[in-house]
Amino acid sequence: MKSISLKSILLTLAVVAVAGAGGIALYSARSDAAAEKKPGAPKPALTVTTARPEQSRLPIRLSANGNIAAWQEALIGSESNGLRLTEVRVNVGDTVQAGQVLATFAAETIDADVAQARAAVMEAEANAADAAGNAARARTLAATGAMSAQQINQYLTTEQTAKAKVEAAKATLAAQQLRLKQTQLLAPDSGVISARTATVGAVVGAGTELFRMIRQGRLEWRAEVTATELGRLPVGTPALITAANGTELRGRVRMIAPTVDPQTRSALVYVDLPATPARIAPAKAGMFARGEFDLGASNALTVPQQSVVLRDGFSYVFLLNPDQRVSQVKVQTGRRLGERVEVLDGIRPDAVLIAGGAGFLNEGDLVKNVPAAAPASNAAAPNAGAPGVAASGVVGSGSAKPASAAPK
Repeated sequence: MKSISLKSILLTLAVVAVAGAGGIALYSARSDAAAEKKPGAPKPALTVTTARPEQSRLPIRLSANGNIAAWQEALIGSESNGLRLTEVRVNVGDTVQAGQVLATFAAETIDADVAQARAAVMEAEANAADAAGNAARARTLAATGAMSAQQINQYLTTEQTAKAKVEAAKATLAAQQLRLKQTQLLAPDSGVISARTATVGAVVGAGTELFRMIRQGRLEWRAEVTATELGRLPVGTPALITAANGTELRGRVRMIAPTVDPQTRSALVYVDLPATPARIAPAKAGMFARGEFDLGASNALTVPQQSVVLRDGFSYVFLLNPDQRVSQVKVQTGRRLGERVEVLDGIRPDAVLIAGGAGFLNEGDLVKNVPAAAPASNAAAPNAGAPGVAASGVVGSGSAKPASAAPK
């Protein structure tokens, strides 16, 4: 009986203890909630992360625009006059070698002229041989007095005239043979055919353009650079060129134009591009391209890109003060490399900047600072890596929820 009453007493005491603990916890929670609802207690506007400026080594680049053009373009035309084209062997885009036959002309008329010139040479040589024999006999008779001096001089003159006629006939034959050789239009250099106007059956005159050729298949980028920047571009400076189709090419400055355009105050910088077979070349002559010249590297004070806020056309950062309030500071930005932005003026190297959530703040806002590793737990969120979602927006919205849930 006594044991039963002892158990009842112990059970009653346990129930009272549990009820007392629950009451104390409930009172404490209500007290905390009441403290939060006090009108004088400040509440953080946003949960943010902070970062400090870093010293980085950034490349120095000079941007420019220009056109891609042929290094040299050869105009190939006819040297013969009034001949008919009988065959065209190449077309636009074909790669040719120096001395390769591009087109042929009808050679029947010139073949006849060559044969006639050859016959004239043979006739002149026969006359010259006869005149040489007469001159030799006249020389043997000069000492005997059988012939007058006038007759001897006449034979000697005839010999010299016959020799001159032989030379003239040979020159005529060489000219006709040259015309025969010109019935085949040859490539003056190796390269790529860029234009063609030759048509089979056409009768063309001397000097008529039939083909255009990019010599050696070489292209160049002609960048337009202002006069003030020319001194920064020595010959040999490397450049990275981006063509209109997105292809990136690397080249080097070959030369700088000796004059500046008085209208635009800019000069052309010629950049050699790597040689590529014409059919697979990513860049084509006539394309517009933009590029950057690599001028080395220099030290710079950089901050995370998400800490820079653009407002009213100016760049700002927010500094975290010891009282956990932020100050908006105008800065001057410079180069960019990945997720880092160079700051030229406006902050000190030991400043504490708002990184995540800066885009939602205003001057004097009270914030709650959390370690930078905290937002990494939200990496698996659906929008964490989505394009177009600002880093500051992700951090701000993701951090604000734990802040409000903490008191619970």
